[in-house]
Order: sequence, then structure tokens, then C-alpha cells
Amino acid sequence: MYLANGDTANLEQLVRRFSNRDHLMGIGIYDHNGSQLVLSRELSSLLSTTPDALEDALKYDRPENRFTRIHFRRVYLLAAPLHARDKSAIGGIVLVYETAYIRAETFRIWSRVFIHIAGQVLVIVAITLLIIRWSLVGPIARAAQWMKGLRTGKSIAQPPSKDLDFLAPLAREMAPLAESMKQARAAAEIEARLRNTNESLWTAQRLAEHVRGKLNGSGLFVVSNREPYIHNRQGNEITVTVPASGLVTAIEPILCACNGTWIAQGSGSADAETVDSHDRLQVPPDDPKYTLRRVWLTAEEEEGYYYGFANEGLWPLCHMAHTRPTFRASDWDYYQKINERFADALMEEMEGEEHPVVLIQDYHFALLPHMVKDRMPHARVAIFWHIPWPNPEAFSICPWQKELLDGLLGADLIGFHVQAHCNNFMSTVDRVLEARVDWEHFSVKRNNHWSSVLPFPISVEMAEMPESHPERSAEEERSALIAELGIEASFLGVGVDRVDYTKGIVERFLAVESFLERHPRYQGKFTFIQIGAPTRSNIPRYADFQKEVQVEANRINDRFKQGKWKPIVFLNRQHSHKEVRRYYRAAHLCMVTSLHDGMNLVAKEYVASRDDERGVLILSRFTGAARELRDAIIVNPYDIQETGEAIAKALEMDTSEVIDRMQRMRRTIREHNIYWWAGTLIGELCELRLER
Repeated sequence: MYLANGDTANLEQLVRRFSNRDHLMGIGIYDHNGSQLVLSRELSSLLSTTPDALEDALKYDRPENRFTRIHFRRVYLLAAPLHARDKSAIGGIVLVYETAYIRAETFRIWSRVFIHIAGQVLVIVAITLLIIRWSLVGPIARAAQWMKGLRTGKSIAQPPSKDLDFLAPLAREMAPLAESMKQARAAAEIEARLRNTNESLWTAQRLAEHVRGKLNGSGLFVVSNREPYIHNRQGNEITVTVPASGLVTAIEPILCACNGTWIAQGSGSADAETVDSHDRLQVPPDDPKYTLRRVWLTAEEEEGYYYGFANEGLWPLCHMAHTRPTFRASDWDYYQKINERFADALMEEMEGEEHPVVLIQDYHFALLPHMVKDRMPHARVAIFWHIPWPNPEAFSICPWQKELLDGLLGADLIGFHVQAHCNNFMSTVDRVLEARVDWEHFSVKRNNHWSSVLPFPISVEMAEMPESHPERSAEEERSALIAELGIEASFLGVGVDRVDYTKGIVERFLAVESFLERHPRYQGKFTFIQIGAPTRSNIPRYADFQKEVQVEANRINDRFKQGKWKPIVFLNRQHSHKEVRRYYRAAHLCMVTSLHDGMNLVAKEYVASRDDERGVLILSRFTGAARELRDAIIVNPYDIQETGEAIAKALEMDTSEVIDRMQRMRRTIREHNIYWWAGTLIGELCELRLER
């Protein structure tokens, strides 16, 4: 309106009113020819001519904007036509904005972004450095510290498994080296200590040196049904396990020392994949030092030879556990066949040996000594019978007793756990065969061949050096186990057995029941934990016995159970030696109530594990261990009340008496450990004259 009327005064007033805006440098009003009418004061010195943008706006009747420079100043210029009521262009307006603030704001924003980015980069770098520190530098530093500790003899914790997993290639070489250093240092310290006290203790190193000297260059060949290393396939990987066996502990150091050979049945699912074309492989996997030769059996052969004749025939025959032996002609045929197959494998391995020494293990190979001696008379052959030998009347029910005795008498040395079993064997030979039985020297002459019959009580390994990381105390371990089992108890007993009818497990449960009846103050306080590893479950008698044990445990628990407490916990699964050791250390007492046993190493394992010199051993008089561990509470497992009273005696025994008894038993095992057993057995064999 002001422009149409030519009212410049009001236009000036209007321009002044709106010129005072942020970053607005000024406003200019022009007529339709582009002639200047009104300019704000700020623009009067900047715009001396009509801006090109305004000319274009009037020409094309549309707003125009552009960034430009006016007197070296960066500005944003907006020009637009002004219209009358009839919409005809009557002039134009120019708005000029300062743009320096945009540049400044841009720099400010970019500065803030840069600072944020720099901060994030610093955080990322810090996190990366920490990750490297934890996952690379840290494990390397801990591994280096560990190796330094091993070198200097200091007790430093082994790096956690995640560290060694990260350093897997290095760990594969470092771990065996560390273990070798640890063993060498421990052995040196033991020898030094014993030298100072004028004692002599059997160790793996001493055993290896002793047997190496006795063998005098001869090769050693061990035959057993169970192999020392089992390869199994798990998914795409092959795993190696070492069976929990005192035999492996005793024999392996010797074989490593003399580069010997172990012949055994291949039983793992991946065993066939790991042998060469001659069914051999070098073991141990981490540091190969001797040969494992595997012999293959079909499922039918294993059923007849192992489950049939060996475990349904010879096992119950030799154990007075009131289970009738089963003898089948087909099983006997398989037993002969497999003994022949092992003899063939042994001959292949001994080919070219001038003075081979053969050590055969257990009742699976009664025929093997004669087969070996018949083919290679110059070989020294020993067999160790790990189970009892019955009296002649009991053994006479075997239809093939003569053949079994002839097979055994092919050996130069026949070993049993105790003298009573030697006596029974010689009495059986005297009764069954035409042979000269020399009771004075405990030897038998049959077909112009002499066989010595001697006792070698097998034992366990006993650690002499304290562990670098002390285990929890017995009380702490007990509390932890009770919590894990979800029970409440103040006193714990433990039994560890294969679920075998010779182990007296049911009688043990009945003794616990009798104890709780006669000593009700222990109800709600005493719990007996039975670790029972399933075994030979495809044999009907074993399957039935497994159910019998479970039924008896349930019956006694139903009778006494109150709240979280129950008198018997039956853990019916395989347990590792490490797991079992926890129960040994936590238990107030251990019950070994075998109805008949050659030795029973559970009794010795319990004593060996109690380095705190606590715990009481309740031991069946029908075990070989009862001849050595006289400080155990010796019981007749068939006398349920007597065995129950032994539990009460163990729990109420004075602490000083507990310590005295345990110290004496530990001394016995320390002096006659598994290495002593192997050393004396092989030493005696090597000392025998093959011709008399």
C-alpha cells in the first residue's frame, strides 16, 4: 500500500522496524524500474547500484536468491517483486543477510564433531589395548611367569585353561615341558630328602632305571586286555583318554625307559583310524616313547571270550561270592581263539628279539604263557593274576581246568597278590596235574619247565610332594559336596566300587541300616555315599545286581529319610579319579566290604589320598589289602551287625588314634607303592634261571 501510494516516509519507518533482526544486514525497497526508494542505513554504503538479483526478480516476476560478495563481505541476498492489488508488479524488495555466522557455526559444529570422534577413537584405542593386554600380553606374561616359577622352583599357579587355549600351538609344547620339569624337580627333591634320611623310596624314575638295568638291553612286551590309551571319535574330533588304572601307572614308566611294546585290545571308536598298517602307534601322544599294538575283536568274539568265558566263567569261579559260574563250550572256543590271536601278535612284535621279556596281565590270558613259551622258549614270560585263586575243590568245577593250568605253567613266573592265593594255586596243580610241586621254593615243574609262584601285592601311586595349590580342607570339601548333592548331613561315609556282586555293596547298605537302628542319634546326621560305576551290564547277573542295589538303597532311604537328609546316596555313574578323590578327602570313613577280592585298590587309594592323616578305613577281611593295612577296622562283611558297629567305632574314634592308624597305613603304602610292585615283579622275572 505504501509503495503504491509513494509513501516513502512510512516505507522508511517500516524498513527501520524490520531491519533489526539477527544476521539481517538491511532491507531495500525499489520501484518497478529497479530504482532505489528506501534503503536501511546498513545497506546504503553497500548497495550503490541495483542488485542483479532484483533485476532478474522484476524481469521474471519471481523471487531470486543467491550467495554473493558485497565489498568483500559474504552475504545472502534475497530479491522478490512486490505486487499491487491487481497483482501487477509495482516494485521490489531486497533482503541482505550476513553469512559469516554460517561459516563460524560450521566450524563450531565440525570442531565438536572432531572432538567427539577423537574421544571415541581414544576409547576404542583404550579398549583395544585392554583386549590385547587381557587376551595376548596377559596370557603371555602369565605363561612366562609360570615357566619362571617352574625354573626357579617357586609355587606359581598354572595359567588358566583359556590362556593355554589362546596360545594353543605354544601350549602343546609348553605344557609337557612344564610337566617334565615339575616331575624332574619333584623326583630330585624326593631323592635328596631320602638320601638325607637314609631311606629308599620307589619312584617312576627309580623304577625305570631299575628295570632298564635288569633288562640289560632286552625288549619288554606287556599284554593286557585293556589298552593304556583309547581313541574315541566325538563329532569331527578324535579324543584320547587314559583309563583309570594302576597298571598304566606302574608299567608305562618302564616301557618309556626301554622303548617297549604294549599289546592290547583296540576298543575305542577311533582306534582303527589312529594306527598304521601294522596296527601300531607310538604313545604317549604328547611325547611318544613306546609302541602300542592293537588287536581287533569282533562283537561276537568279545561276547564269547571276554563277557562269556572270562567274566561269566572264570570271574565267579575265582571269587567266593556265591554266584554260579557259567561255562559254555562256545565261550571256551572263543577264549582259545583270542589267546591264539594275541600270541600271534606277540610273536610278530618279538621277531628278532634275542632275550624278550613278556609280562602278561590277568585271567583273560591263562593260555597265553604256554603258547608264547612253546613258540619262543628263550623268552622270559610272567603272568600276574589280579583276582583270587580259589581252593582246588572250587576250581575243580571248571571243565577245562587242566588246560588252564597247563597254559599258566608255561610262564616262568606266576604272580598273585597274596601268599594264600599262591598256596591255592599250587594245591590245585598238585591235585589236577602230574607235576612236581616244590613247596620249599614255591615252584612247579611241569614238562621239564619250572614256574615260580610268588606273591606281589599290587599297590597305588602315592604323591610325596605337596601340591602347588593346596586343596580345600576336609571340612570345606565336605560342605561343598553336601551342598552339591542337595542333602543335609554332619558325617559322611564313602564307598567306591564297580557295581559288581563281589564287592559286598548290598551287605554294606544293610550294615548302614543296622548302624542307624542301633545308634539312632546318628539318624539325620550320617550319610553314606556309594559311588557305583556300572560294569558288564550286558551280563544278566550284573544287570540284576544293579537293580538289586538300587532297590535296597531306595528301601533304606524310604525307611529313615527325613527332610533333606537321607542315609544313602547312590551315585550310579562313572567318576573320574579327580572326582573320587574329593569324596575320599571329605569322608569321615571309607567302607571296603568286598565278599572276596584279590587286593582291592580302593582301600589303598583312600589311604593314599588322606594326606591330612584323617579318616578311618573299614576293610573286609576277605581282601588282599587286609593283609597289609592292619590298622584298618577289619570286618566280616557277612556279619551285618559287626560291620554296622564298625561304623559307630569309626565315627567315635579318638582323633589321636585316627591319626596313628592312618600314619601307619600311609607308611605301608609309601614303602610298597605301585612302582615297588612293578620293580619287584620284573626284577624277580629277570633274575630267574630259565633252565635248572
